[in-house]
Amino acid sequence: MSQSERHQPEKVTGRTFLVVVDDTEEMRAALRYACRRALHTGGRVALLRVVEPAEYQHFALIGNLMEAEARQEAEVLLQRLAADIYDLSGELPVLYVREGVPRDQLLALIDEEPEISVLVLAAGTGSEGPGPLVSAMTGRYVNRLRVPVTIVPGQLSNEAIDALS
Repeated sequence: MSQSERHQPEKVTGRTFLVVVDDTEEMRAALRYACRRALHTGGRVALLRVVEPAEYQHFALIGNLMEAEARQEAEVLLQRLAADIYDLSGELPVLYVREGVPRDQLLALIDEEPEISVLVLAAGTGSEGPGPLVSAMTGRYVNRLRVPVTIVPGQLSNEAIDALS
């Protein structure tokens, strides 16, 4: 066995790092951390984007159009991120788009998909706290999780994340 072969990670089948894709800047830290861990452990990354129900319900047709547009935007965003994930982890990610309340959809997905083995979230960097999902998954809803949660400080640089992972 050559020296380079000994330093390659052993393939771990089924190890999937789930990242919730939202519009926060800190989500990028969670995504990079998950990609690096997947690369070094032979795993893969999964992305969840939750489209919240349209608030405009006075006219069903308008609400339906708004939801369809939001879903299409979510799919385009995930496809764009998939290319970045492939570059960082060497594997194409699993993509999920769901509609509803993010916390509820996250819990449901983890319950439904046995290959998900780690939830990776990034803590918010602002004064308002770590963010609603981090607060929920480490507080009231922690007992509903069947997987560990990794919380990445949202202010970490790419270099710091690379050094940790």
